[in-house]
Amino acid sequence: MPRKLSHRHPLNTTATPHQNNQPAAFAFILPLRTLRLNIANFASTLLPLLLFLFLLFLLSSSKRICICFYCLLTTVYCLPFPMRPILLATLALLLFAAPLHAQGNRCGAGRDLIVQALEKAGPQSPNSDFEDALQLLKRASALCADLGDAWYYRSLVEARLGHAPLAKFALNQAHLLGSEAMAQNLQPFVLATPASRGITIEASSTPAKNSAPQQTVAGPLQQKWALVIGIGAFADPVIPKLHYTVNDAHAFAALLTDPALGHFPADHVHTLVDAQATTRAIKEQLNWIARSAGPNDMVVVYLATHGSPRQVDSVGGLNYLITYDTEMHSLSHLDEDALFATALPMVELSSAVATRLKSLRTLVVLDTCYSGGSIQNARMMGTVPNAAPSPESIRRLAEGSGRIVFAASRVDQESLESPALQHGYFTYYLLKSLSSTKAQAPLSQVFSTVEQQVSSQVRQNPVMDRSSTDADFALGLIGSR
Repeated sequence: MPRKLSHRHPLNTTATPHQNNQPAAFAFILPLRTLRLNIANFASTLLPLLLFLFLLFLLSSSKRICICFYCLLTTVYCLPFPMRPILLATLALLLFAAPLHAQGNRCGAGRDLIVQALEKAGPQSPNSDFEDALQLLKRASALCADLGDAWYYRSLVEARLGHAPLAKFALNQAHLLGSEAMAQNLQPFVLATPASRGITIEASSTPAKNSAPQQTVAGPLQQKWALVIGIGAFADPVIPKLHYTVNDAHAFAALLTDPALGHFPADHVHTLVDAQATTRAIKEQLNWIARSAGPNDMVVVYLATHGSPRQVDSVGGLNYLITYDTEMHSLSHLDEDALFATALPMVELSSAVATRLKSLRTLVVLDTCYSGGSIQNARMMGTVPNAAPSPESIRRLAEGSGRIVFAASRVDQESLESPALQHGYFTYYLLKSLSSTKAQAPLSQVFSTVEQQVSSQVRQNPVMDRSSTDADFALGLIGSR
């Protein structure tokens, strides 16, 4: 009898090797083929999720958005057909988001240009500087049409240059778009105290519109006010911590309020440390002291934190003071847009002191610190080496009358901390000199002592600037009320 033929499918994988008349070695091949198919199905399911997470990472920096397009377009053909609609939907969302990112970048660059303009032209600048500032403001308003502050400052510059119709047009645009600077009535090109020769001063040649006559001679000291800031810990974990800036701030505030030394009323000394010292909070406290202090009062502003040098910003080379909520994002790739949006530009501090503080006795102390002793801190945030304020920033702070500015180091140096002293070198010797003289010595004499002591200990040379050579006073003077 002929043998009965089998009706098994030739690809039936359940058959034994002997049933298929195949060698035993092929017993491992068919399960591997099945395993490869299962891995491919798993990958096709997991890949969209991984791609989406990678997309979010790329979008954390708008400069990488073109990479997203490339990844999506090249991946669309690598997925099974059912997965392609998901990927195409993601691509459509990215296409929608791209203009928003581009607009944000343009406005970020526009804000950069505003700060550059404010650095370029100050209350005592010649018209040529105002012409340059005007071009920067025009570029800012062209980059971001909704930037009301650019139009407001543009109106002030046009008015300074005598272009009344253009100033009126720019001011109308600022009203239309809304401007925070206009709402605060900021006047960055008008000194709060007239151009000076120390405590005895001259009337300003550029008074603010509708302003009261400025006092030209400092009378007897009345009240004393201080803002003390020390930041050692930062919200962004990328920014290295500073060990002794908070100690410095508390010690300096204690000296000011000591009834045997500083004679500052405790409720007139506001101290911000770490999480309290956000960019917004510092600006609010500067507004408080500007509103509170009169011409015959004394004002002290002390700030200890990281400082970034001018060459960091590839657009304008700005100086920044690193506040608690400043964002850096990466050690190796600095996000300059985030830095500008969150840090405190030096020009804002300079402008607040020069154009808003009416006090004829004002001391500003800048100890932009560096925590020595580790390679990571020596790198200081990768592309952001720590540095002191630039000479231009210090000079702007000293504009007006009765202004004295101490900086802990030169612009090409760093202000160092000492584990042995539990302070920064500069602040330690400043406190020591003030204490030894009962804060009754003129500040120029105090600085001379501090400069010698600091430079003899470390490679660091403190800097002083004044509104004039005879601008001087003792920190421990007692007010009349």
